This record gives sequence, C-alpha cells and structure tokens, in this order.
Amino acid sequence: MNRLFRLISLATLLLLTVQCHNPKTQKSGGEAANDTLVHYADLLSITRHDGFTDVAVTNPWDTTRLLHRYLLVPRDEELPANLPQGTVVRTPLEKTLVYSSVHASALELLGALDRIGGVCDLAYIKTPALLDRASQGKLVDAGNSMSPDIERVMELSPNAILLSPFENAGYGRIGKMGIPIIECADYLETSPLGRAEWIKLLGLLYGKEAEADSLFAQIEQRYNALKEQLEQSGSRPMVISELKSGSAWYMPGGKSYMARLFADAGGAYPWSDNGESGSIPLSFETVFNRAGEADIWLIKSFNVGQLSYRALQKEYAPYARFKAFRNHNIYGCNTAECNYYEETPFRPDLLLQELAALFHPDRFPHYQLRYFQPLAE
Repeated sequence: MNRLFRLISLATLLLLTVQCHNPKTQKSGGEAANDTLVHYADLLSITRHDGFTDVAVTNPWDTTRLLHRYLLVPRDEELPANLPQGTVVRTPLEKTLVYSSVHASALELLGALDRIGGVCDLAYIKTPALLDRASQGKLVDAGNSMSPDIERVMELSPNAILLSPFENAGYGRIGKMGIPIIECADYLETSPLGRAEWIKLLGLLYGKEAEADSLFAQIEQRYNALKEQLEQSGSRPMVISELKSGSAWYMPGGKSYMARLFADAGGAYPWSDNGESGSIPLSFETVFNRAGEADIWLIKSFNVGQLSYRALQKEYAPYARFKAFRNHNIYGCNTAECNYYEETPFRPDLLLQELAALFHPDRFPHYQLRYFQPLAE
C-alpha cells in the first residue's frame, strides 16, 4: 500500500506543479506582436506574417522572456527574406518524434497520427492506432523520454521533436542534432481552455489548421455553455482532492488549473482564496480543519483498483474522520485503465462534464462516468 500511495502522490505533484504567468504583454529579443489567433493561452502567441507564421512561447519560469520562438514556413515555399531570429520549422511536418502520449492523443484528434514516426515511453501509450503501428514496425520506440536512444532518433531522422519543457532542463545530444525541438509548454497553462488552445499550434505544424480551429471552437462552446449553466446552480458542494504524502498534503492552489475546473463545474473549493497557481503543501490538521466537512473527495492513482475505504483507513486512520469518507462519497480515477491524462488536457469539456455530474448528479441523471468511479468498500 505504501508504494501505491507514493505513486498517487507523485502523479498529483506532476499535475499540480504549475507557475504564475502573464505573457501577453511580454517582449524579448525579437519583439512578439499582439496575436489574434490565441485568446485563452497565456504562454502562446501566434502571429501571421507574409510568408511565415511567428509562434512565441513565453518562458513559464521567467515571463519577461521567451522560452522559444518558431518561424513556421511552408515547405514548398522559399524562405522569406529578413526573417526574424528564431527556429525555422518547415510545415507541414511529415515525420516527428513525439515524447508525450498527451500530444500523441491530440494529434489523433486532428487525424495526424500517421505523421508520428516515433514515440518515447511506448509502454505508457494507450492509443490503439499507435500500438498497431508499433506492432507492424512502423513506429520507432525511442526509449525513455528522460534519456532517448540517440541511435534510434538518428535512424528516424524526424522533421521535428515535440516534448514538454522543464525548468533548467537541457536536451543533451538531442539538442545538438539540428532537429527543431518544439517545446510544448501547454501543461503549464493554468486555465483549461488555455491549455486546450495549444491544439491550434499543432494544427499549424501538421497542416491541420482548419481541423484544429473547428475542434477548439466546439470545445470552447461546450465548455463555456456548461460553465454558464452551472453558474445558475443554487448549491455548490465542497470538494477536495488527492491524499497526503508523508507529512504534507499537496492541494491545488487557488489559482491552479484544477481549482478553476472545480469552480467552473459548480463546486466550492476550500482554498479558492489562495493565490498560488501551483500546489500548496498543507498538514493533515490544516486540511481537516478547513475541509473536514467536504462533500466530495476525488483521488487519482495509476492503480486505483487497489484503493478502497478499508485500504484508506488502514493506510491512515484519520482519513475516516472526513465527511466524504463517512458518507462514502469518494471517487477514484484509475489512470492505468482510462485515458484521463491523454484525453482531458485537450478536451477539458469532457472533464468539466464529468465533474459537473459528480457535483450535481440530480442535474445529470443519465450521465455515465468516464474517468472517476465510486471507491470500493
């Protein structure tokens, strides 16, 4: 059980570690003009020019600077004269190495899976079409995303590499191969629609701009319509998430991605007045004193099938003091069996609907839970 709860805590920390930012006004090196193609994402700007598209990614850890600037140029056209400084990427991309299953799933939404020539961490990929390609020898397994197999990457010779950046992380030999590295900082956005809007960048990269714009417009409409509907809810049940790890219980900050989702789904979050966009470490006593009467408790785990009320109480007896425990109103998401991490980043409307149904079951009596399930006895 201790190993299980460590896995739960690790997954929670990875999700909640986000930073504050306000990049729309930032400038750096070459100045980034005000964009018209991006409206929700804080870390992404997309500006059209004659002959190229300027894509600016703000540094999440220092929002006065750019993390990367890309100049997207159609591969069948000559390079424009006097291009500003930045990484030139010829589009549409035809063969890429994709580190994350999140971005692989987004490309599936766009109908661009055939442009993925290789992936990292194949063991964690759950997309059937990609697994079929791998079994047929049409997909290169580049190994661990923390240390990819250089020889396999060289053999693949991709047009570009898509990965998630980390603070002060270098890319070693991969970064010296002359292959454009697309730093997808979408996971550091603090609003659900802000993260989902990065689908527009993928659309531009893969020649699927119309598909990306149409998909995001549908997601935006569904999300905002449901949010507006839930704003009229008379009751707002109190919700908490995850479990304590060691001496600390890491809760989403009041300005975090999950806190925004809880609010938009018609829930009351005990730390909504907190100003942090990342996770906040709290003692068990602090959590219990403020949220002991929380109505709903949500837990994510790589193998939540092993979780139960009995197991929770055995792991830490004071958990049983929570109202959600006493009323058996705890829900678990088994990320080993469902596509929570693959689907929800670029389909926040699906997660919002799930949370809305959990918080207000009387308003959605026919909804079938997609990610979370009632905890076993």
